[in-house]
Amino acid sequence: MQISDLPYPDPGVPDARSGPRFLLWLGRGQLGGQVKSLCWGMLHFGGVAGLPYAVGLGVDAVVDREANRLLLVGGLLVLIGVAISVGDAMLHRTAVTNWITAAARVQQLLARKTAELGSALTRRVAAGEVVAVSTGDVEKIGWFVEAVSRFLAAVFSVVLVCVGLLFYAPELGVVVSIGVPVVALASLPLLPRATRRADIQREKAGRATELASDTVAGLRVLRGIGGEELFLGRYREASQEVRKAAVRSARMWALISAIQVVLPGLLLITVVWYGASLALDGRIAVGELVAAFSAVATLLYPLRHFEEIAMAYSFSRPSAKRAARVLSLTRTDAAERPAQAAPAEEPAAGGDLYDPRTGLLAPAGRFTAVVCGDPDLAGRLAERLGGHAMEEPDEDRDGDGDQDRPGGQGAKDAPSVLLGGVALDELELDTARRLVLVQDKDPVLLSGTLHELFDVPASGAVGPDAALAAAQCADVLDALLQAAPDGVDDPMDARITERGRSLSGGQRQRLALARSLVTDPEVLVLDEPTSAVDSHTEARIADGIANLRAGRTTVVLASSPLLLDRADRVVLIDDGTVAAVGSHRELLHREPLYRAVVTRETDEEQRLAGLGLTELEEALTEIEESA
Repeated sequence: MQISDLPYPDPGVPDARSGPRFLLWLGRGQLGGQVKSLCWGMLHFGGVAGLPYAVGLGVDAVVDREANRLLLVGGLLVLIGVAISVGDAMLHRTAVTNWITAAARVQQLLARKTAELGSALTRRVAAGEVVAVSTGDVEKIGWFVEAVSRFLAAVFSVVLVCVGLLFYAPELGVVVSIGVPVVALASLPLLPRATRRADIQREKAGRATELASDTVAGLRVLRGIGGEELFLGRYREASQEVRKAAVRSARMWALISAIQVVLPGLLLITVVWYGASLALDGRIAVGELVAAFSAVATLLYPLRHFEEIAMAYSFSRPSAKRAARVLSLTRTDAAERPAQAAPAEEPAAGGDLYDPRTGLLAPAGRFTAVVCGDPDLAGRLAERLGGHAMEEPDEDRDGDGDQDRPGGQGAKDAPSVLLGGVALDELELDTARRLVLVQDKDPVLLSGTLHELFDVPASGAVGPDAALAAAQCADVLDALLQAAPDGVDDPMDARITERGRSLSGGQRQRLALARSLVTDPEVLVLDEPTSAVDSHTEARIADGIANLRAGRTTVVLASSPLLLDRADRVVLIDDGTVAAVGSHRELLHREPLYRAVVTRETDEEQRLAGLGLTELEEALTEIEESA
């Protein structure tokens, strides 16, 4: 794979069982590039290893006054120089290619997983960790992949030098052959401690990144309540902790680097001293002494790659572990379909949406409203209706090993949501996304023009104008047009800032709703789509949704009476299961729990609502007397 061929047509299916397994899988995918890089590295380091012997031969030729042999040695040095230069240039080129292509593969895998999980990703993994994995961790993983071939080539050159000295100058070759492994492995006991310190540094850096992300996301609110300086102070403290951890980690790596300088220096001194004594005794020639000295001096270069591979693995292992944790997430918490099993066939149009876990049924072509007393449950239910996992708390309230819900089964035992009798998690992801669209309560608007905002996969039956009208976005268009630069006359050409920060919460919510309406899916699930708008606008939006989605399946999770009154049927969810079904007005009269959720009644108001006239008068008299 060349850089010009990126992106990968298919990045593959990673082995995400652990960080080392993921690195091994990634290395196998780069096998061709690694072999190419290793060959160029062997040429480069082979030239470096052969240089001392050529110098030794040249010294012997000068001592023996043999001009012809000296000329041959000169030609040999030229060839070695060419090998070193060409090998170094191509080694760098191929190694960097391995780095970039490996990093690109990881980024594609992360992007694919992000698209697969959607908004459920940040519910399972902290946003700061996602940012850390997709930026710094990707580069560290690529660094290790790049360093492997250079390290193997360096090992080749070290072995070549040691073996060559054993034949060329056996007395010195024995000393070098014993000393080099000691030098190479001397820092090995320090690596676990250095790795732990590096892990602590990255952990603190991840927390600081997450804190910074949360602070920036809530900056407007923080300024409104005067909490900006408080959170900036917290970030400064987190930054100082990262700095201190980085200094402690750097000290350990500095110690390892010092060992890699001191021990080779001691080995060089030993070889010179011992070689000089052998030369004085006439046991070796001057050229052999020069060759041995040059060989040991040359070894300092490949030995540095031993330190690099140790650092690269120490830094990339936790990065690979985090990447594997993200890549191992699945759409649902049910058992995965076997790899060889074919995806389920697309259900016929007009099927009902049914959730076996809660008992929720959304008839085809009707507007169904769902009321949950727990807002968190509503968010999880919306994700589940889109084919994602409906994560439950880990508490086991009754100690029987199961989640406490009707049926006595654990949360992970429930089947997927069914559309027309077909499980959503058995469909191809693209098919499931086309059939069912979920808009959560905090939708995100990407920067760009309105044309780009509405450039989404859609059936084509609903245009942007109709969707904007149904979502009551006229004032939003006016605001965008007023803020647009001169020369922009069409609001669809007006730009939206990052995450729509220049708009109010209600304006962002309505634009996101219009985008969802444009897609015109077979099933549209909306989680609190009007929570940030006023009641008059909410009533018009409710009418717009009902009219625009007539004949299409729509599920709205809300507790607003204005939305509920326009639904064809209303479902009350209590304790994770369906508690009542009917129209809004029917449930108001016959279901106290529904009335309490929708009208926000207090316990005392509910008690008074259940009393007769006489009992009510007595209760009021008691209240007056107590007052």
